[in-house]
Amino acid sequence: MRVFVTGASGHVGSAVVPELLEAGHQVVGLARSDKSAAALTAAGAEVHRGDLDDLGSLAAAAAAADGVIHLAFKHDAMFAGDFDSAVTADLRAIDTLGNALAGTGKPLVTTSGTMLFASAGLEDAATEADVIDAGPRIDAENAVVALAERGIRSSVVRLAPTVHSTLDHNGFIPTLISIARSKGVSAYVGDGANRWPAVHTLDAARLYRLALESAPAGSRLHAVDDGGITFRQIAEGIGRGLNLPVVSIPATQAEAHFGFLSGHVTADNPSSSTLTQSLLGWKPFQPGLLDDLAQGHYFGAPATTH
Repeated sequence: MRVFVTGASGHVGSAVVPELLEAGHQVVGLARSDKSAAALTAAGAEVHRGDLDDLGSLAAAAAAADGVIHLAFKHDAMFAGDFDSAVTADLRAIDTLGNALAGTGKPLVTTSGTMLFASAGLEDAATEADVIDAGPRIDAENAVVALAERGIRSSVVRLAPTVHSTLDHNGFIPTLISIARSKGVSAYVGDGANRWPAVHTLDAARLYRLALESAPAGSRLHAVDDGGITFRQIAEGIGRGLNLPVVSIPATQAEAHFGFLSGHVTADNPSSSTLTQSLLGWKPFQPGLLDDLAQGHYFGAPATTH
């Protein structure tokens, strides 16, 4: 299958591309810079120059492919405080890809996140069957599922907030490590009992491939291995890795300590991937988050903050 991949040189994309190539697929990766283009060429993929704002280019690449995996998101705009424009650009790109694939029966796999359900008031762990009617990024997820009615084998992969591995250089874990280094302590808020799910990058990449190859139209999938690690456990793992004290801070100090992450560090987001594993035969087998932290690769050099 000839697969067009947006975000192909990013964290998850850098694992998805070799996963696809090793399975015998051809990969055409979207690249907005010379550095990204060089990385894709080195990996054995073709390069399609452009970005999420070049809608005509996106449409042409999608129309020429046998399937599309959409990983790109304007994280730079989001971390600069312009989340609304990043969300708008993502929804516009999905509409463009959908229009290019409509009526073809080809697969379109896009990306969402389990953290969207942290404030949904669920009594149990979030599952693939849980749906929110509307909201930022949720609108994009719902639009992708609706594309099944337009003759597209569409699916959405909800990533755990912590996607971890040696490929993770700018995600939540490197950012928390950077904050701990700068503050001299690894902190959690209150009793730190709130839970974050996690998945290894390579396990997530395999799920994207399986979704491309066989997910039924309109599927919602969960890339989740660890269903809910307490934030205190994460802070303790970081404290051990940095040889720093682990401390509790009150909620009133969260913003001063964690900055833009303050809205996430108290989120409780237990999640399940039972339905995904049954549907696609996906089984995570890479190390869990705490074991990955214990391997030490996250602590070899100061992390880059956003």
